[in-house]
Amino acid sequence: MRVLVVEDEVFLAEAVRDGLRLEAMAVDIAGDGDSALELLGVNSYDLVVLDRDIPGPSGDEVARWIVASGSGIPILMLTAADRIDDKASGFGLGADDYLTKPFELRELVMRLRALDRRRAYVRPPVREIAGLRLDPFRREVFRDGRYVALTRKQFAVLDVLVAAEGGVVSAEELLERAWDENADPFTNAVRITVSALRKRLGEPWLIVTVPGVGYRIDAGADTVRPGRTRE
Repeated sequence: MRVLVVEDEVFLAEAVRDGLRLEAMAVDIAGDGDSALELLGVNSYDLVVLDRDIPGPSGDEVARWIVASGSGIPILMLTAADRIDDKASGFGLGADDYLTKPFELRELVMRLRALDRRRAYVRPPVREIAGLRLDPFRREVFRDGRYVALTRKQFAVLDVLVAAEGGVVSAEELLERAWDENADPFTNAVRITVSALRKRLGEPWLIVTVPGVGYRIDAGADTVRPGRTRE
């Protein structure tokens, strides 16, 4: 899950970013409205955490832009404005949820998870493919009934691959969805993470490399044996 946090209080923005990263989310930060609109224009986000009181175009203007874009990105407004009229106007602008400051990070995480489940209503909360069972809410993975312990980044990569339902996902898309904007586009982090993920999931190999294209979950994984393409 990739999240944009729009917050001009640097300490708070960094604390939220660090906390969400511990929950296997890729997080970018924008400290003002102009930066937020620039990032929204070039990146694909699953959720936006939006402070209403920010420099430049206000949070309200950013919310209007998101709604007008037709992207359908869920918006969680995070603000000190806690009057019922403030909340009503926020929802009227298109906010999907509203959390007032001060707040507990744990509650923010739960609300973001809930918004992500609603966004992904077309797919089941728990996804299964080729004997693999992935629960994105509990961050649990089982293969043929065996629990598989994964790092946060390995889980994020697997989540994207499983959601593709056997379709090929490019290394660039994995980098975009599981890392943040500070990731080096020429890094070999994707290859290394996929390789480690294969080993964690065990044999026969579930993740197949499509040379020059990307990676996919092999629905016929029972036929994949050591020696098949693995990086």
